[in-house]
Amino acid sequence: MYTRSVNPSQASSSPFSTPRLSVARLHRDYLDGHVTIVDCAREVLRRLAAADDNPLWITRVAESALLARAAECDAWLARYGAEALERFPLLGVPYAVKDNIDVASLPTTAACAAFAYTPQCDATAVARLEAAGAMLVGKTNLDQFATGLVGTRSPYGVVHHPEFPERIAGGSSSGSAVAVAQGLVAFALGTDTAGSGRVPAGFNGIVGLKPSRGLVSTHGLSPACRTLDCISVFAGDVVDAWHVLGVLAGEDAQDSYSRIPFAVPPCSRAFRIAVPQYCEFYGDVQSQAAFEAACESLAQLPFVQLQTVETEAVFAAAQLLYQGPWVAERRAALGDFFDVHAADIEPSVRSIIAAADGHSAVDAFLGEYRLAEHRAAAARLFATVDALLVPTAPTHPRIVEVLNEPIAINARLGHYTNFANLLDLAAIAIPAARRGDGLPFGVTLLAPAGSDHRLAAMAQVLAEALAGGAPRSAVGSLAFEPLPMPQASLDLVVVGAHLLGQPLNWQLLECGARRVRSCRTAPHYRLYALANTAQPKPGLVRCEDGGAAIEVEVWRLPAAQLGRFIAWVGSPLAIGTLELEDGGWLKGFVCEPLAVNGAEDISAFGGWRAYRADAGAAP
Repeated sequence: MYTRSVNPSQASSSPFSTPRLSVARLHRDYLDGHVTIVDCAREVLRRLAAADDNPLWITRVAESALLARAAECDAWLARYGAEALERFPLLGVPYAVKDNIDVASLPTTAACAAFAYTPQCDATAVARLEAAGAMLVGKTNLDQFATGLVGTRSPYGVVHHPEFPERIAGGSSSGSAVAVAQGLVAFALGTDTAGSGRVPAGFNGIVGLKPSRGLVSTHGLSPACRTLDCISVFAGDVVDAWHVLGVLAGEDAQDSYSRIPFAVPPCSRAFRIAVPQYCEFYGDVQSQAAFEAACESLAQLPFVQLQTVETEAVFAAAQLLYQGPWVAERRAALGDFFDVHAADIEPSVRSIIAAADGHSAVDAFLGEYRLAEHRAAAARLFATVDALLVPTAPTHPRIVEVLNEPIAINARLGHYTNFANLLDLAAIAIPAARRGDGLPFGVTLLAPAGSDHRLAAMAQVLAEALAGGAPRSAVGSLAFEPLPMPQASLDLVVVGAHLLGQPLNWQLLECGARRVRSCRTAPHYRLYALANTAQPKPGLVRCEDGGAAIEVEVWRLPAAQLGRFIAWVGSPLAIGTLELEDGGWLKGFVCEPLAVNGAEDISAFGGWRAYRADAGAAP
């Protein structure tokens, strides 16, 4: 199971001494015995009682049930000690769920009482959180049927910004975002079809992680657009968001859209970040100034290369979501309910979904053709950069403005979000410095599907810089566990310059490989220091008599990347089959026998690292 170590250097007298809850602080204090998990549950209940009348919740877990869950978690902690966090990586962490995601025995309303049903089973995402020891606090308010970016389209009340109550909190995952921002939970699940997991994060000064489509199962999610829907994560920082994603990610046979895309590793060099040549702010000079200031701050970092790019062809894909045939997916999601219960649907939502009747099957295919053009444009863009940086939202309207112009303003808010899932991009929204009027402001990083780890690594470093932290090297900036790898993979044995920390190890990392273990070959090999190679390299040759066991590493490489990796392997090296000390045979680096004539036999060192260390070379 995915685990994360607790950083003992994080200083805080109590996990409750700051307004927001942190997974790392909670776990540290649980292990140290400063607080119990029941103490945490009681603190959450105290905060809920002290909260204002902001209508964040549609359904809350009963106090007795929350305390019982906390006691159960305390019992696991007492039984397993520090090992409890390996068994239960979210042990005792309070969380919330957007109320279009199923929780067994609690109603799923999608913010429409006439639509409500009570599921018998948890959504896969919720089941994984529960198995990881997390504590559910309740289900949160949303724009009805997850249709909106404003948080005002709910019969359960308008969710307002916690600091500026005249402003919107963003939607559709409004309640989930505000629950995290107010410190009522440590993280929350949202959904993101058109930006609902990012816009509320930007407005509330928190992190909104929208994973690659299919990486998190949507089984048990009441769909908005099934082909585009993502379950997203809100958290106070990138570390917590990634930790939660590590629990959620994985294939699910119950979700026909489940997949694990090829994982792009974190950058081992400077970040190449694209910025739109022209940014639209709809006259909001405060947001424009905040984004320009963020770009200026990032441009000063020695490991960031900002470049201005033309994004019109990429952003144009957004028009297909509501102005094109994809709106019919929202109509399909509701089925007969839309016909029978039209009067129960919020007027703005009803008008948006009703537009589906104006599109035909021909329109759907024409839309696919246009989308293919936009995807090609996006592929050309991301062939030259690691990520695209945009404002999370172009403006932050007041509630009254949205109520007066519900469709137009909502459309503006999706300017930098609506295209992401159509183009199959991953994204993460992070806080930047506040606007001049004090409102939170955020930026978003986007990259192709599978770039989740790379984006999180960038976001961690950039968020610290935007918060005024000291710049640090981008290399090795994020020691997070990698996400699951696609099932089609190959274990490869490396022996020399590709070992971890060696000069050519970057080639494995660029192909998304990860180290499995260190071991030794069977005692039937000789290792030679090859002459006349551009990069010092050894050659491994199997011998009939004698030989030695040589230190090697096993790396797991996505099968789809094998051809790319082999293209970097030049003569006299090749990929062959090696015998390991445990008797197993794996593909790995071998050498043409002719190349070792006259080469130095370094087998007695037992491995390339020991030989290089003896020669005084850098490790």
